[in-house]
Amino acid sequence: MRLGTRGSQLARWQADWVADRLRALGQPVEIIEVRTRGDVQQSGPISAIVEGSGVGGQGAFTKELQRALLDGSIDLAVHSLKDLPTTPVDGLKVGAVPQRAPIGDVLVSHLATTIDELPQGARVGTGSFRRRAQLLNRRPDLVIGDLRGNLDTRLRKLDDSEHDAILLAEAGLTRLGWNDRLAGRIPPSELLPAPGQGALGIECRSDDEQTLAALRPLDDFGTHAAIAAERAALARLEGGCLAALGAWGRWDASELRLSVVVLSEDGVERLDAESSFSVSTLADATTLGVTVADELLARGAAALLRDR
Repeated sequence: MRLGTRGSQLARWQADWVADRLRALGQPVEIIEVRTRGDVQQSGPISAIVEGSGVGGQGAFTKELQRALLDGSIDLAVHSLKDLPTTPVDGLKVGAVPQRAPIGDVLVSHLATTIDELPQGARVGTGSFRRRAQLLNRRPDLVIGDLRGNLDTRLRKLDDSEHDAILLAEAGLTRLGWNDRLAGRIPPSELLPAPGQGALGIECRSDDEQTLAALRPLDDFGTHAAIAAERAALARLEGGCLAALGAWGRWDASELRLSVVVLSEDGVERLDAESSFSVSTLADATTLGVTVADELLARGAAALLRDR
């Protein structure tokens, strides 16, 4: 089985993790690196590279992998699900979503362990509109600077004093064994993560029954359902990586609970919605996501998203 991946350190870790599990199931795997548009341009705002990458600016890190699947160059691709566009691609299917890693964001700083401890006017680096808007909603005094590049590049920019603090996904630090850099975890209730954050999606051709069968043991229904709800809300709201939008799906006994937030770019305007369903299928989870999104749309979320 030919497994396609981006070449970054984190992407290779994710691909190796999936390959190891497939090999343990008796599947021989060859890893093939595919360079994506997002990898080619590692500096400047994300908005500068998303033109033509997908709905809402998504797809900068996934389109080339999907092309390789469609032309038969690879048999499966490993994506960070927060990067995968919600618009379906004919002929492709997410065959498995393994158990999720930590979903929240973390603060990396030499000055503070929480957002509230940051000094007045502190310079905080992030390339995420979602993080930027939620930070400014909580702390309008902060000076938010753009931050892009692989994880090691982002950490180096902090160490070089370009920022007083940076925000990262905990999953990335955990997977690369860099938890010693973590100053403090930010609870999802305080700063909602990106839809799909911390989760991997393994994509293949929808008619490739052999690969789909090989992937089934890697699928975790609880994670897959939570992700399906988050991504359904994102799709309904027509958001993307340029949207100041967060979503958090989690299980409360037998019910799946979904919280979604939409903000203006400056964080001044904020809309929150939350609901829970008894979920037994991925279709149920999708219905939950649409329901929460429709509540936000009824309250004016489309206008906030159009402002991007």
